[in-house]
Amino acid sequence: MTLEDFKHSLSAEEPPALSPCLMALWYDARGEWHAAHGLIDDLPGEKAAWVHAYLHRKEGDAVNAAYWYRRAGKPVCHLSLEEEWKTITTSLLNNI
Repeated sequence: MTLEDFKHSLSAEEPPALSPCLMALWYDARGEWHAAHGLIDDLPGEKAAWVHAYLHRKEGDAVNAAYWYRRAGKPVCHLSLEEEWKTITTSLLNNI
């Protein structure tokens, strides 16, 4: 799936078959932050931590976001939220 395919799927009622990390980004892009966070909250691993960091950054909780960036092995992001979403989504789509 390409990023454009992923974006096009946002108009569907249900997400396509995706990893939990990508599903969280799908819900986030639709404005469903709580659904996104619920999917990612207890997942282990650096990819999940990266999505978790982004979600807390979007929420405005910089301290919690910084914790999750450390868990992901990533520096705190200073891109726009839109650019960070695109970067994470593209990276995860390319590693399917």
